[in-house]
Amino acid sequence: MATPSEDGSGRAGAGPAADHAADHAADRTGVTSRLIHDPVTMRGVVTAARAAGRRVGFVPTMGALHRGHVSLVAAALEDCDDVAVSIFVNPTQFGPAEDFARYPRPLAADIAILEAAGARWTFVPEVAAIYPAGCATRVVVDGPARGFEGDLRPGHFVGVATVVCRLLHAVPADVAYFGAKDWQQTRVIDRMVRDLGLPVELRICPTVREPDGLALSSRNTYLSSDERGRATALVESLRVATTMWEAGAACPVIEAAMRKLLEHRGVVIDYAAVVDAESLEPPIDARPAVALVAGRVGVTRLIDTMPLRPRSGAG
Repeated sequence: MATPSEDGSGRAGAGPAADHAADHAADRTGVTSRLIHDPVTMRGVVTAARAAGRRVGFVPTMGALHRGHVSLVAAALEDCDDVAVSIFVNPTQFGPAEDFARYPRPLAADIAILEAAGARWTFVPEVAAIYPAGCATRVVVDGPARGFEGDLRPGHFVGVATVVCRLLHAVPADVAYFGAKDWQQTRVIDRMVRDLGLPVELRICPTVREPDGLALSSRNTYLSSDERGRATALVESLRVATTMWEAGAACPVIEAAMRKLLEHRGVVIDYAAVVDAESLEPPIDARPAVALVAGRVGVTRLIDTMPLRPRSGAG
């Protein structure tokens, strides 16, 4: 789960305050992360830490951790005294033909990564702890959940909103951290948090990329060598969108150029679009926008996004 400069530093700024935060984060690295399975126990330790005046950050993940996840932990450590990370492969956000069964679950390696990164708590609940027998409540978000992933993956955002709500109840942190690559997901979670009045601040941190620009994803491990080379078409299409957007091109023209590049590289396109960064509707003049892309390279489905600066006369 997780988002915005491509360097993935997650830093809010430079100077003495940032240096102090970085020193504080370094002090936490290499600690033994306490492994917790029970949501009641997890809630208790976070509540106690906050009652003692400690600021707590939370990074929800599905595991199979990579440098993108580590960057979220680093961002949390810059802002907070303690960091909790959850590892939970959420069954309710996967469709029947999706990759729930084969989604990578290298728990021991993930725990080692989190200890090296400085997380204080690693929360690994069982499915029955998140969805107890008889559980009949789901969180349904409208608005930003429409279109794109919402249309292509029916029920996906119901699963996402429900599990994030449950996780935020179990980990009542001051701040929760998500990555910008799943931009529509961040808007759905933001809408849910605001509508339900959940007492947590959201931080959307930059997408972390490989040297050739491919956004880090746990699903990149599915790609063959040839597919890995073709997968960079997603970020290349976003760069085309950025250049054309800044040159004043109309959105339909930008989207056509994105699709042409993706098709030429053998990507089976789900969507390639430029939208308002908040509403995900057609861009409005002088507001931030975002370019979105999703498609399949071989059998592997990938998504990516890139923020676009406000401009006048968005088409």
